[in-house]
Amino acid sequence: MLNKLNERSGGLCELCSKNEAIIAYTVSPKKEEAIENQVALCDSCIQQIDDKDKGYYWRHLEGSIWNPEPSIQALSYRILQNYKEEDWASGVLNMVDLDEDTVQWALSALEVANVHQDAFGNVLENGDTVVLTQALDVKGTNFSAPKGTVVKRIRLVHDNPEQIEGKINEQMIVILTKYVKKNN
Repeated sequence: MLNKLNERSGGLCELCSKNEAIIAYTVSPKKEEAIENQVALCDSCIQQIDDKDKGYYWRHLEGSIWNPEPSIQALSYRILQNYKEEDWASGVLNMVDLDEDTVQWALSALEVANVHQDAFGNVLENGDTVVLTQALDVKGTNFSAPKGTVVKRIRLVHDNPEQIEGKINEQMIVILTKYVKKNN
């Protein structure tokens, strides 16, 4: 695959355009080793790619972001996001107008999965049983749930990792995860 990438890149790194390309780097989350998912990188860029303290090294992305190849655009955009608080990177990000699919590809590796955790950092899953760590007033009802109340078969709130749903007194309510402990 590196041979095809070298043809496309003229044998040079597609990010810095200075050094010899030595690796075909597949831009995650793509797994398929197809040329349209890869970027030809040099040893220097590979070594710096995960080092967040090397903003000055990545100034050459001011050029590579304009490459017509979506894989190069996505990787350049992703790295620039790490330095978006710096004026030079912010300026580049504001100037460039990438296809929405390319931006999504770039940002996909930066997304953190919504992980529901109890008050003690234990990961919660649908169907778990939890215990309330403090008394809760249940809004919209005429009762409160005392500390120690067991809530069985919880459901995770999909778009909010700080909330779960569970039944107390036969009523489905939303409970903040910071007030529960997973019952093992």
